[in-house]
Amino acid sequence: MKNTSLLAIFISSVFVNNIILMRFIGLCSFFGVSNKLSSALGMSAAVFFVMTLATVVSWFIYNLVLLPLGLVYLKIIVFILVIASLVQLVELFLKKNMPGLFKALGIYLPLITTNCAILAVAFLIVDYKFNFLQSIIFSSGTALGYTIAIILFSSIRERLELAPLPNAVKGYGIVFITAALMSLSFMGLIGLFGF
Repeated sequence: MKNTSLLAIFISSVFVNNIILMRFIGLCSFFGVSNKLSSALGMSAAVFFVMTLATVVSWFIYNLVLLPLGLVYLKIIVFILVIASLVQLVELFLKKNMPGLFKALGIYLPLITTNCAILAVAFLIVDYKFNFLQSIIFSSGTALGYTIAIILFSSIRERLELAPLPNAVKGYGIVFITAALMSLSFMGLIGLFGF
């Protein structure tokens, strides 16, 4: 992955290998917070901030501490601690400055700590052996892909609330069908800048 262009990394992480719709990672917050556009936007901003900052901190800790000292086996614990600390910062900021959004996100905000999408990005960066700039591009693209997926999905879900649907598919039935159809549409991008 060393010779992969930054544009290819970005496009691939946003569309081709979308963390939600193609890798199916981070679905808890995707389904839980996507019932309203405002909540989806707030969650997207929090995930974008935490994912990007966690990538920066994790990259430095992994490459400057864990790898040289032969402590690579501690990466799971270290990455989780980094993510948990950053989520606490976001939670404190939202609670003080945006109490409405803090309340709307509810239980899903602390769950960013265990959001496997953020942890997956930290591991993928290590697995792909990305340099620092590639890591930032990859995490930003992944966060943007998450944002696109959850905003599209929440917009569709708001419209589905008003649609005359048969009782058999109301609720989570139509939600899962919609997510599957969105995933199929993103599958059409496989082969375009994919890695």
